[in-house]
Amino acid sequence: MTAPDPAGEAAAALGADRALRSAARHSAGRLAAVSASSVAAAGAALAEPALLGHTLDLLLRQDPAGARWTAWCAAVIAAEVVFDATTARLTGGVDARSTARLRRLGLARLLRTAPHHAARHSPGELSARLTTHATAAGAVPAAVVSAAVALLPPLGGLVALFLVDAWTALAFLAGLPLLAILLKTFARASGASVSRYQEVQLAMAGRLVEVLGGARTIAAAGTAEHEQARVLARLPELGAEGRRTWRIYGATMARTSALMPLLLYVVLGVGGIRLAAGALGVGGLLAAVRYAGLAAGVGAVTGRLAAVVRGRSAARRTAVLFGLPELTQGDALLPKDGTGTLELCGVRVVRDSAVLLHDVDLRVPGGTTAAVVGRSGSGKTTLAAVAGRLTACDGGRVLLDGVPLEELSAEELRREVGHAFERPALFGGDVTGAIAFGDGPPPGAEAVRAAARAAGADDFVRRLPRGYGTSLQDAPVSGGELQRLGLARAFCRAGRLLVLDDALSSLDTLTAREVERALRDDVRPGTRLVVAHRVSSAARADLVVWLDGGRVRATGTHTELWRDPAYRAVFGDAPDPQAAGPAPTAQEPPGREALR
Repeated sequence: MTAPDPAGEAAAALGADRALRSAARHSAGRLAAVSASSVAAAGAALAEPALLGHTLDLLLRQDPAGARWTAWCAAVIAAEVVFDATTARLTGGVDARSTARLRRLGLARLLRTAPHHAARHSPGELSARLTTHATAAGAVPAAVVSAAVALLPPLGGLVALFLVDAWTALAFLAGLPLLAILLKTFARASGASVSRYQEVQLAMAGRLVEVLGGARTIAAAGTAEHEQARVLARLPELGAEGRRTWRIYGATMARTSALMPLLLYVVLGVGGIRLAAGALGVGGLLAAVRYAGLAAGVGAVTGRLAAVVRGRSAARRTAVLFGLPELTQGDALLPKDGTGTLELCGVRVVRDSAVLLHDVDLRVPGGTTAAVVGRSGSGKTTLAAVAGRLTACDGGRVLLDGVPLEELSAEELRREVGHAFERPALFGGDVTGAIAFGDGPPPGAEAVRAAARAAGADDFVRRLPRGYGTSLQDAPVSGGELQRLGLARAFCRAGRLLVLDDALSSLDTLTAREVERALRDDVRPGTRLVVAHRVSSAARADLVVWLDGGRVRATGTHTELWRDPAYRAVFGDAPDPQAAGPAPTAQEPPGREALR
């Protein structure tokens, strides 16, 4: 669960209100239709008591016009039913559109931010914010319109009550201050309770997704009961907040329900006295009681207020995503004749007050394979992310063929800069779709197979039940096979710069050699930036970038750097015997030809 952040909560509140206004504008036409239909239904409800009262008086006097007015009463009642049904149908559509709008806004910002910003929220939190909370928030625009229009019958009924008989209206009016106090107390108390409920809900969702993701580890460790208890640890708190919310709602409804009949009885009593005195007719008494009932309907606004309160609180949860900083791009293009020269000029990266990269200056000539090595925590993955603009640097610039990465268009950047990762995620309906996944025109079947061959994936893919047409759900793969499919995807869309972030770590030594050879000979020529842990990968690179504590400690060829004992210590003080071929001396690594 993310730590509380008052400043962030305030920003989220403003972002929530902006997002709700945006959702309302997105469905402005439908909201106008909801409003018109609701107003029409309210108008019919207000006309109904006067018509009924007048018709009753005509029928009691046996006036021939009574039949015509009876038809008018039926028409008004039918119109009210039709308009109420239309309002309900339109409201459902507005809720769906508003929810979709909020989800699109949140998901778009989530996908456009740097991965480390998104990683501050657990997958469970993100899922809850984009599903349950977005659904509740999406109901706010229509609920606000509904709550506003819901005031028309009570207010109109009160005005009509004064027109029918002022004394009955005054008798009803005496109890309204108490009702206003009840509604104000409800809005304040329920808002705080709902907010706490949703906070606990997010925490539980985060723990649940974490446990599901580590199910095999939990099973192997035999800690299923412990993890179940950890996920459910806050369930009593969730239940307490839920019960508290419903107690507040129930208490308010109970008091309102007790107050409204009392007011109606008072109106009926005063109306009866007025009837006995001859100041009010039977039809007038009927109209007065019905209008008092409409005026008493102000208590029904409680439910609509509850929906608005829940929705605004949920919108604040969803709006946390709207505040994620966007990784912006420009509209520049790379020079057509560029070879992929990568330059880092004074690059500085800070995360939570910790400096991960300290003013890094580096130049990788076009067409060069550069291995980035260093101990764990030295900044290798951060350097790889900055080089491919998966994240922005806090100082300095990264240039590709002389063009700053932030000035490139998003399409140009992703077309010319490819990535492969240690634990790739596969998307697509089948294996072919997973390898071809990416922006732009899909590659042909032969290009997909060529990429798979280069990544050493073709053999095991052909052994799958339907080969390249096997769905991902029916294609159980090992860690090494998954990594090879990720490499195939990167090779399939290789641009002038290819960043391999520990993308060979799960491959056996022989397969890793074959992939490196294919990367050199079979994949589109360009610059390679390889985060490497194996001595063989460093030995085969044209340039080695040695990171230490977020700084470039040295650059050069593997042979040059191997003379430094501290560099050898990065690989455990000795080269990998399987990768090295003939045994090297204690001070010199094997030659590059031997390693090939």
